[in-house]
Amino acid sequence: MTTRRDFMATAALGAASLALAPRALRAAPAGSKPPMRFIFLHKGNGLFPSVMVPPSLSKDEAATEAKKGPLNLDLAKHELPAWMKPLAAHRSDLTILQGLSGKMCTTGHHTWCSSLGVFKANERVSSIKWATVDFELARLFPSPMEHVEFACFPLGGGNARGTLNGIATGFSARGPQQPNYAFGSPKVAAQELFKSVSTDKGVQAQSQLGRSALEFAAKREASKVPTYADSLDAARERDRKVSAMADAIRPHVPKLDAKYLAVEMTTVDRQRGHVEVLLAALVSGLTNVVAFTVDELGHEYTGLAGLETEKVNLHDVGHGKGFGKLTADEVRFAVRRQHMTLVDTIASRLKKAPEGGGTVFDNTMIFYFPDNGETHHSHGTEYPFVVLSGKNTKLNIRGKYVRLPNYGDAGHKTLGNWYTTLLNAHGNPVKHYGDPDPGLGRFGIDQTGAIKQFLG
Repeated sequence: MTTRRDFMATAALGAASLALAPRALRAAPAGSKPPMRFIFLHKGNGLFPSVMVPPSLSKDEAATEAKKGPLNLDLAKHELPAWMKPLAAHRSDLTILQGLSGKMCTTGHHTWCSSLGVFKANERVSSIKWATVDFELARLFPSPMEHVEFACFPLGGGNARGTLNGIATGFSARGPQQPNYAFGSPKVAAQELFKSVSTDKGVQAQSQLGRSALEFAAKREASKVPTYADSLDAARERDRKVSAMADAIRPHVPKLDAKYLAVEMTTVDRQRGHVEVLLAALVSGLTNVVAFTVDELGHEYTGLAGLETEKVNLHDVGHGKGFGKLTADEVRFAVRRQHMTLVDTIASRLKKAPEGGGTVFDNTMIFYFPDNGETHHSHGTEYPFVVLSGKNTKLNIRGKYVRLPNYGDAGHKTLGNWYTTLLNAHGNPVKHYGDPDPGLGRFGIDQTGAIKQFLG
């Protein structure tokens, strides 16, 4: 007799199919306008606001910056911080955004899905209040996979600990008490995302086995566990939609270099491999929203430029320890610089992918930010962002260095205001996304709504 346990053990899609299946699949909106794409890349160990500042500020601008006063500057007139130099070709699309706070989030070493959901979160599923902002955006621009997540998982401490090469609890959330699941391995990600359109007969047979098991389990469980059956139905519908798009998707199946298929690889190669799969998933139309944890405090960094033979413990770096010949600040620089090469690769490749009368990048926003705020032991007073926006995006922020008013000052804005802005601009009229910060109440600051200057 086949039981649910048998199904989970033998189905090729197994837990991954259920975990990664969208909650609801809707048809793409009518009309010829391409969908918007959103890519969230977040890092551990904080991001110092000081390293975000262009080194070419005037004396008056520098004085305002030192007081954390408001600034709105044209980046075309300024140098980029040295670690952002890989983005020099994208200067007109770039925004350096400072001054957002997130004290309503979990801060300190680890934050789980807090900085994407704007609420206090911990490792318990019960702490997840609602869908994170990336999922809310994904539902505005439906796709077969709805949302895809990648991660360089930590091996010790902190956010969800998975095997480096497995599929494990991610850093986003699909809904209340519904954590998402992320791919730790580029190889596994490519296999799972593109198996339905593979020309490999072995992969086809495995995929068909998974479909058959889903069919059997859905019929068997429908009367006993409706929510389980619903998930199976969603997985089957997802596969049907992918199969229907097979001819469009197949040319974009990633051809990964052997080093990205290995069991053992450096962190840098893992990141680059994930970027290859990420790009394929976006350009093929499998998804319009991606989240990517590029590193986390419990991940041992390997392959960094200048530290190729070192295993860099980011927690130790956060406490001022250097590695090799580099000081802690120089290690931080090397990590950030590596991240910017990833952002450059994503933006450059999307700019070469034609879509309509332009490119895929024209309809894309890329966000790079710290998942725990301004420093190693963060307090949430600042969450700096690097943003790249295509010309068809809805916000008036491209090509600017923006510092919003300091925490407690009139006009100060939070992560909740920022995400409300993104949602409002792209079709979700929510009054406010996320929890308020009780500490701002004593300053009489209205925390509700979008950042209006970005919507002009």
